[in-house]
Order: sequence, then structure tokens, then C-alpha cells
Amino acid sequence: MEIETIEMGEKKARFVIRDTSPAMANALRRALVNKVPKMAIDTVEFHLGSMRDEEGKEYESKTPLFDEIIAHRLGLLPVPTDLSLYTYKDKCVCGGEGCPNCTIIYSLVKSGPCTVLSSDMVPLGDPNLAICDPDIPILELGDGQSVMIYAHAVLGTAENHAKWQAASGVGYKYMPVITVKSSKRAQEIADSCPRGVFTVSASGDLGVEKPLDCMLCDSCVEVDGGESVEVVGDETSFVFSFETDGSLSAETMILKACEVISEGAKAFSESVDAL
Repeated sequence: MEIETIEMGEKKARFVIRDTSPAMANALRRALVNKVPKMAIDTVEFHLGSMRDEEGKEYESKTPLFDEIIAHRLGLLPVPTDLSLYTYKDKCVCGGEGCPNCTIIYSLVKSGPCTVLSSDMVPLGDPNLAICDPDIPILELGDGQSVMIYAHAVLGTAENHAKWQAASGVGYKYMPVITVKSSKRAQEIADSCPRGVFTVSASGDLGVEKPLDCMLCDSCVEVDGGESVEVVGDETSFVFSFETDGSLSAETMILKACEVISEGAKAFSESVDAL
């Protein structure tokens, strides 16, 4: 299998995989979606009672939302993840008690009136562990209301819960193979394409400018029944694209997904050999 990078940003990737099969392409998609681990908030402690600010004003530790809703929202925040530093809590040397090797602790202390944002989640220890996106709204606090929370983030995969899913919009398509046979109706064919794949030269010749943007809809073929253009999908090559929530880089996601597939294939081979 060969990988050709088209776009590789911090949170977005687009690439082509060649000399492979639909089964392998789907395995990569599934690995990106639910087998790449990341850190996510799993346990939230709500502290009740009254609070006083620096000016002596008293606040009641209550919010307009149920605790379960707040905990759910916190679980979906993108927590920065370094897979070389953290391990699963149940496999950690601490025995699952929670330590810097498996757990990140955040504190949230805020008084209203205000909008509580993800930037208000303060990591205990390393400030580089702040939530990746600082502008995610969590809840609104009214006058006299406050919130005091301690949240624990641990490593997991989306096989157990969607909050551990770092990738979104993971999709692929067959590599489009476009053959121009005639330019008789060049302008009509170019106008029919919803993705702007074709161009028409000054001399009226039909050209293919952005073949990777083709979505195999056959709108161009339907103009004249395929007399001018032929479009097929290469079943051995696939165009992939996906985004991340920021907890992991797109490149890290791809490398880890490939590693997971390789480990799974090795384990399956060993199981077969043991039969």
C-alpha cells in the first residue's frame, strides 16, 4: 500500500492510498474512527455549598443545568493527548488509582454572571494541558450562581464511548479516473459538474483540472450518454479525508491507525498459527 499526501494540516488531512483493496480502506476508516486512543474527561466531581469571592460576595454553588448535562459537555471537550506519555488507567503502575501517567486533573471555579468557557478549565500541573479549543461554551451562570468542579481525564477509545473519538468526517471514495473522448459539448459538460472538475480552453477543448474533486456523480456523462466523457472509479486507489477535534494531530492519527491495523493483523496471524 502506498500513501500520497494531498493536504496535511494540524486538524485536517486529505490523502490518497494506492495499491490496496476496499477492505483495507474500510479498515483504515474504522481504525481512525474508533480505535485510536485519546484523553477525555471521564469523571467529574461537583462540590456543593457557598463560596465567597475576593470582595466577600457570597455565591451559591448551583447552576441552571443538571450535573449530568454539564458532565456530558465536559466529556466532549478536546483534551490534548500525547500518546507517548499516557497509558490506560487499568494498565497503569498506579493500579487504577489515578496518577500523572494515566490521568489529567482539571479544576473549574467560576462565579456568575458569566458564560463558562473551556478556557476556564485549569489543568493541575502542566499549563500546556489546557483544553485545545479555549472558546467552547459550557454553561451560563446567573448572578449569585457559581460552580466548583474537579474533572479527571483518562485515556480511552471510541469503542467504549464517543467522547474518546478524535476523528470526525472520516470518509473515502474510489479514485476518479476521467477520460475525455470528445470536446463537442465541452461547455455543457463543464457546467454540469457540481464540483468544477472541468475547464474549457480558449479553443474549446475540454480539460480535467481537479480530478480529485470528482464525486463520481456522472452528471458529466449524462450530458451526452458518455460519448464525450467516461468516468470510472479505480477500485485499488482511494481518496481519504478527515478532521480531528485537536486533541491529536492529523498525522498522529494516521500513524496510530496504521499501527493499530498492523498489530491487529499480527495478533490474528498468531491466533491462526496457534490453531
